[in-house]
Amino acid sequence: MSSHSLSRRSLLGYASALAAGSLIAPLARAADGWTGVTLPSTTRQRDFTSAITAQQYRIFISVPSQAAPAAGYPVLFALDGNASFPTLALMARMAGWRHASGITPPVVVAIGYPGEQDYGVGRGRDYTPPSGAPGDKTGTSGGALLFLDFIERELKPLVTTLAPIDPSRQALFGHSFGGLCTLYALFNRPAMFQTYLAASPSIWYGERTVLSGLHGFEGRIARLPARPSLMLSVGELEQPVAGNKPLQGHDAVAAARRMVDEARELGERLRKLDVLSRVQFHLLAHENHGSATFPAMSRGMEFFLG
Repeated sequence: MSSHSLSRRSLLGYASALAAGSLIAPLARAADGWTGVTLPSTTRQRDFTSAITAQQYRIFISVPSQAAPAAGYPVLFALDGNASFPTLALMARMAGWRHASGITPPVVVAIGYPGEQDYGVGRGRDYTPPSGAPGDKTGTSGGALLFLDFIERELKPLVTTLAPIDPSRQALFGHSFGGLCTLYALFNRPAMFQTYLAASPSIWYGERTVLSGLHGFEGRIARLPARPSLMLSVGELEQPVAGNKPLQGHDAVAAARRMVDEARELGERLRKLDVLSRVQFHLLAHENHGSATFPAMSRGMEFFLG
């Protein structure tokens, strides 16, 4: 590991501990002195209603305590912000502790939803691609295009009022449906970010409709001043393997979704296209769909900043 790499083991240990308790519901001061957990003063949150999607989001932001470089801070946008923000904010601070080694810590901007749940119900609407078919008319899916418009036209300008941002060093992280949305952004709006971090992406969704974005992808990349990069990751245990007996229930569904094979095959396909600056694929040993989130964040931060 190079001197510019982050310590994966340290990141995971500290981040897991923080994520386990940092966004619990606030508690009134009890007689025994216990209070709700608070995060450092460099972190803030705000509920924001988008004029584009007509939906309300909870925006979390962490700004490094170090002075910004001349070009501005790199910035990492993360989906499922209620769950992802505590871990990524800590990872960013840890990157700042290594500032002397040349790593510039990023601003972390996490997009969540009002309420105390880790994963808001709006993610099924905001993170899924439009199918192009008559499909769902309830507004509960297929909203990724409008959601990306919200990020580009409303959220990014808001962030620039809070910290100096380097427009040439921006990343998007998403897990599961968030990973699906990350791929949709890369294929259809590749200029939005320079680094795409797709963790356990739900490529199976809508009969793999996200892959339709590969049509014309090379041309969209060719028009960019610089080629973006992609990191794909998936847990080893996300795709069960049938043994002597046929798989049943959840295992059968997971096997049909081919989470591991789909991510690996996409990485190989994109490497052969040779249109991205970097393509990495990580098979995360001993991790399932939920537990893969933490090592995916750690490797993603390293990929972005290293």
